[in-house]
Amino acid sequence: MTDHSTTTESNAYSTGERAAIIFSCMLGFALDLYDVLIMPFLMSSIQASLKISLTQVASVTSLTLIGSVIGGALFGWLGDRIGRKQALQLTLGVFAAGSIASAFAWDYASLAILRFVTGVGLGGEWGAGMVLFNEAWNKERRGLGSAFIQGSAVIASAGASIVGVWATTSFSLDWGWRIALLTGGSPILLMIFIRFFMPESKAWLQFDRARNSGLVEARVKTANTLLLMFQGRLLPISIMCLAWMMAYMFCYYGIVVFTPTLMQKSLGTPPEVVRNISVIASVVGGCSYIAMGLLNDAFGRRFGALLPGLAWGVMACGLYTFAHVKFAGSLFGFPMFWTYIAFVIGNSALGVVGTWLSEIYPIEVRSTAVSLIYMAGRGIGSLAPVVVPLAAAGFGGELAAGMLVVVPAIILFLAMTLLLPETRGRDLTVAASTRRTGQAA
Repeated sequence: MTDHSTTTESNAYSTGERAAIIFSCMLGFALDLYDVLIMPFLMSSIQASLKISLTQVASVTSLTLIGSVIGGALFGWLGDRIGRKQALQLTLGVFAAGSIASAFAWDYASLAILRFVTGVGLGGEWGAGMVLFNEAWNKERRGLGSAFIQGSAVIASAGASIVGVWATTSFSLDWGWRIALLTGGSPILLMIFIRFFMPESKAWLQFDRARNSGLVEARVKTANTLLLMFQGRLLPISIMCLAWMMAYMFCYYGIVVFTPTLMQKSLGTPPEVVRNISVIASVVGGCSYIAMGLLNDAFGRRFGALLPGLAWGVMACGLYTFAHVKFAGSLFGFPMFWTYIAFVIGNSALGVVGTWLSEIYPIEVRSTAVSLIYMAGRGIGSLAPVVVPLAAAGFGGELAAGMLVVVPAIILFLAMTLLLPETRGRDLTVAASTRRTGQAA
């Protein structure tokens, strides 16, 4: 049975505290994604400034993503050991320091190492913030709140393009990209805000007191949470969650990276039309995130992932059927436009991820699991830009055929969505997770 006194205390957040939590999570995620998305705008300047190859400068982004997987595991573990708020502050500190330091790189090796460090820092931000948010938010509206956090990706994308173009065109070759990277130090300001205005998760504080006073099992108190999430009944759950997130990220990167090239080079779409498609897609995507957030609060987490996943299935059918239909002058008569809109709607499945994972895992491993699963998925997703061209080469250079390599990932994503346990309305307080039986809610 749930201890109602514990439930009440863990939910006793003021309106100001909840506002500080969602503001910090939205801004933190936006800064995380901004730091990744700004690199494509800086690649040519970095290549010329440091006199390195395109392959080398492109590998820097891969190293950043690899670092984020390590950061997800490290700071996720810290979030379970020392608290969500402290872990969030630490990860933002490493993230900011790495970004500032990388602005002063002098060759490929120094840039690669410093961007790897930056990746370690940004790897922990999403999980720490998302777990704290879900533990503090009204359980009936977690889906909508999580969708707003993920929807801040629109801010990140716009900010990266604006700052990247401004910095590289307003300053010298050697200083433009450095100034752009210096803006990645802005999480320092967020750290200060979190320090003074953002509360620690009351659910975690309750759990920590119970852990320190011997009210939970010894294995929970002493075990490495990285191992604990792969033991007992959590083993199959963790495998399914990893497969689910890896499939999502592989499909996302396999399509989003190559669609502009497909439209312009293969289908003869003018650059200004591609730009208009991107703008319309951003609006549709933002609305889709909010709509799916409302729907997964109303009908369940599975629904909030299944419906977008089916939209991806429509996208794959459109890509197979219309990949050779060239742009004929009408935007709304262009089949690839609607195919891309279906893809964007499918992307909104990401809005349910933070909440569903937080509800699946018990409090003693929640931060570790959420961070590691998300960042491991992102790491696998970084392989898609390599796999798609290889697949295309195997089909005679047909880019669209290569992009269809994501179809098995879509099928896997849908399968895992059907198999994962439904958790809508689950209580994330200590009483639901720290019984001596060691069973999660």
